[in-house]
Amino acid sequence: MIVRRPAYDSDTFGIFAEQFARFMGTARFLIYMTLFVVVWVGWNFSAPDSWRFDDYPFIFLTLMLSLQASYAAPLILLAQNRQETRDKVVGEQDRQANARAHADMEFLAREVASLRMAVGEVATRDFLRSELRSLLGELEDRARTDPSDE
Repeated sequence: MIVRRPAYDSDTFGIFAEQFARFMGTARFLIYMTLFVVVWVGWNFSAPDSWRFDDYPFIFLTLMLSLQASYAAPLILLAQNRQETRDKVVGEQDRQANARAHADMEFLAREVASLRMAVGEVATRDFLRSELRSLLGELEDRARTDPSDE
């Protein structure tokens, strides 16, 4: 016997579940549900007996709210699972980006250290000026003391 299951697109269904869960978490939904219950109870209290469809203690209203909750809970869980999956992907991407940034910082730190060592071996402008001044001073001293220049 072949069992045929209904086909559905899990992404489309998941998007619907997320939108539904998002809507259920709004003040608008709470207001709509409150108005629904108030109208239901108000109608079944104040309408003529022949027009009432759910007398006190509102068993049918309880059934409707239980039915809504029985569908809402799995849809909310599905939306949470999809969000958790997205969070894992984003977390992994963040971890990879942090690892790359850390490697880049280590590379740059090594480069700065090697530049510092190289600069330590290179004559600086101030060092060259002081050396030239001392050489100039020596030349001037020799010129003053050398009798052949006179």
